[in-house]
Amino acid sequence: MLNRRHIRVKVMQTIYAMACKEKNNLQVEGKFTKESIEQVYNLYLLMLDLMIEVHAFAKAHSEKLSNKILATEAEKNPNTKFITNEVLLKLADNALLQDELDKRKLKNWRMDDEYVKIIFNEIVDSDLYHNYMADTSRSFKMDKVFIIQCYTDIIAPNNKLYEYIEDKRLTWLDDLPIVNMAVLKRLQKIKPSSPEGLFLPQLYKNDEDRVFGQDLLDRTVAHNEFLSSEIENNTPNWDKERIAAIDLVLIKMALCEFLKFPSIPVKATINEYLEIAKEYSTPKSSIFINGILDKLVKQYKKDNTLKKEGRGLM
Repeated sequence: MLNRRHIRVKVMQTIYAMACKEKNNLQVEGKFTKESIEQVYNLYLLMLDLMIEVHAFAKAHSEKLSNKILATEAEKNPNTKFITNEVLLKLADNALLQDELDKRKLKNWRMDDEYVKIIFNEIVDSDLYHNYMADTSRSFKMDKVFIIQCYTDIIAPNNKLYEYIEDKRLTWLDDLPIVNMAVLKRLQKIKPSSPEGLFLPQLYKNDEDRVFGQDLLDRTVAHNEFLSSEIENNTPNWDKERIAAIDLVLIKMALCEFLKFPSIPVKATINEYLEIAKEYSTPKSSIFINGILDKLVKQYKKDNTLKKEGRGLM
């Protein structure tokens, strides 16, 4: 589920935080990074659980209306298309997913159920919902398309939900885009015969990615003085104080990958950190960082310092 760019961002945030502190404990900071990465999965589960709770709310709301003493004919015999949506039912009946939510004690939407109601109301008030409910034809594909559109157009961009997530855990703000992509990817893959495990992907692509973040953090911090000197020696016209703190961190991490991670292609490293700079640093940072990295790569190649394993990694 996680890609390496997101892992790099987590490491960048940790190193930047360490640079802002007078005293640091790498073991403590490493645990924070690991926990921050693990919390991505919790957010993913919560976004799935939100749909489950919206479905449960819709069912309870319909039953409440039908049991009114002066219930209208429409309330007594409601359109149950949303309640019987096959994708929502598969989520609601997913025992493995529920076990994982219980194991992690993720009960946010039971405790803060007003957000479930907010999402439910926005769905019900939408043209998307009215058009779906008015169509008398039924199919798993139709139900699936509707849920994907609901998630894309109503749940993912919801401002109140965004504020809630920000209040609960600050690091989740950076995680939300990749989590939303992961949820949509699973929804796009679902079929009537899909196993329950479809919605419980592995957090890391493989074991290499699992240790990559910790290794990158450890090695960048361990070689901080050397990496700093490399930057200073190749930015003679720049006052160190004028270089954005995030830029320094990103350049150090990139240099660390050049020199300490022989299996990662140089071009991949440069592209990744330029993209991160565009999102997290100043408008001109990517240009500055690209210039420094390009200069150092040429120097390392000339000195035969750049040791990369495999073809095409230079």
